[in-house]
Amino acid sequence: MMSVLNTIVKHKKKEVESCKNLIPVPELLKMTCFERNTYKLTDFILSQEKTGIIAEFKRKSPSRGIINNISQVENVTAGYTENGASALSVLTDFIFFGGSVDDLRKARNVNNIPILRKEFIIDEYQVYEAKAIGADAILLIASILDKDQTKTLAKKARELGLQVLMEIHEEQELNTLNDYLDVVGINNRNLKTFEVDLQQSVKLVKKIPDDFVKISESGITSADDLLYLSENGFSGFLIGEYFMKTSDPVIAFADFVDEVNTKKER
Repeated sequence: MMSVLNTIVKHKKKEVESCKNLIPVPELLKMTCFERNTYKLTDFILSQEKTGIIAEFKRKSPSRGIINNISQVENVTAGYTENGASALSVLTDFIFFGGSVDDLRKARNVNNIPILRKEFIIDEYQVYEAKAIGADAILLIASILDKDQTKTLAKKARELGLQVLMEIHEEQELNTLNDYLDVVGINNRNLKTFEVDLQQSVKLVKKIPDDFVKISESGITSADDLLYLSENGFSGFLIGEYFMKTSDPVIAFADFVDEVNTKKER
């Protein structure tokens, strides 16, 4: 039986080929955002004036179905920024996550912090596209790429002025790390079974070289979770579903940040 991840990648290959024909790379190079100077994701994650949180805009997922199909990307992302998000993560996959490249463009127009393109990137075309739509960083997922693919895609991203967040889940995926990466994220959600375990982050964090900024992804649902991960070596935290599942993600984010700050002061 084909896993959801395999299904996504199989569809993504067809989608990328269609996009190449529709808007070839020479056309992407002419887009306004391609010439902009990007923000450094690492600087914003490590900034003492920010929260370390990469706040995500996500409408749905294969594991949860519809999460939020009401909130507007401009309003939510601007609210995240105003309340101290270090960076934004915007889903651009439509079929499985309900996102689009237009969502990222809209977020770019109203925000002055880094935006991560959250996507299943398997082809250099998507790296060019990320720069053209206004992203500052791309996500690479170890479970769908081999070591050579990871290096090729990360090198292209650096050439284009984009930073790279490398997502791993298991120890054997550490072999995908290379000198062209900037941030390593440990996904607490197993993309094959969708089970979530924060201990996955804690178990792996010491095995990641300190050259990389380390973040924890998925399953962070409380200020205590964030502080626990912070104490265990993480500088950044990618959180989306926890905020997006509420009626007002911006208020949920602001309340979460207030709780973190209150507990830090104790």
